[in-house]
Amino acid sequence: QVQLVESGGGLVQPGGSLRLSCAVSGFTLDYYAIGWFRQAPGKEREAVSCISVSNGRTYFADSVKGRFTISRDNAKNTVFLQMNNLKAEDTAVYYCAADPSSTCWIGSFGSWGQGTQVSVSS
Repeated sequence: QVQLVESGGGLVQPGGSLRLSCAVSGFTLDYYAIGWFRQAPGKEREAVSCISVSNGRTYFADSVKGRFTISRDNAKNTVFLQMNNLKAEDTAVYYCAADPSSTCWIGSFGSWGQGTQVSVSS
């Protein structure tokens, strides 16, 4: 059974940092891409970042480029989203999702975690 569990969310002041983790089970990261998405109240879900195995590339939304990094530890079956210089507009529920095509194509994500809340406020 494919399962993804996010953790690491919380309340942080503007300019602060958080590291989100996405622990996966039921499959190995070797053959999947993992994406991070977020959804703020009253807004549509937004793709934030993705890390692919097939081409070794990482992708970031323009709004987080230079502030967020994504990495994976295949031995621990975990993907991390390091978020630095957080802004109020980063406040959202963050979800990770698995893409079995390993391409980070938005239509390929089929399994999702339950989400973790990130709040940026002074």
